[in-house]
Amino acid sequence: MRTHARQQRFKKQEKLARLFGALSHPARLRIIEILAARKSCICGEIVELMPLSQSTVSQHLKELRDAGIIKGRIDGIRTCYCLDVRGLRKYKDALHAFFESLPTNLIDECCE
Repeated sequence: MRTHARQQRFKKQEKLARLFGALSHPARLRIIEILAARKSCICGEIVELMPLSQSTVSQHLKELRDAGIIKGRIDGIRTCYCLDVRGLRKYKDALHAFFESLPTNLIDECCE
């Protein structure tokens, strides 16, 4: 019972930690920018736009997909990717709620 209560207590934080983990690499941020700029699914061109090997790009795409930031659709021998707008909206709302829950009377001069 105690473990279940602990899991419930950290559910919001785990969701945000998953987001921050997925965003913690510059290549993943660049992939998000590429997908956002295209405003459509991209099939295969991501590797050509990145200075990384195909296997490295694939690993970054997997991290973003597992976190719910992008979606992938198989098209023949390729997978087409686009931003997961619904997933991004959930993260945006969760991040906003997290910062709104913090006290607003923080001291600016602390630790200076």
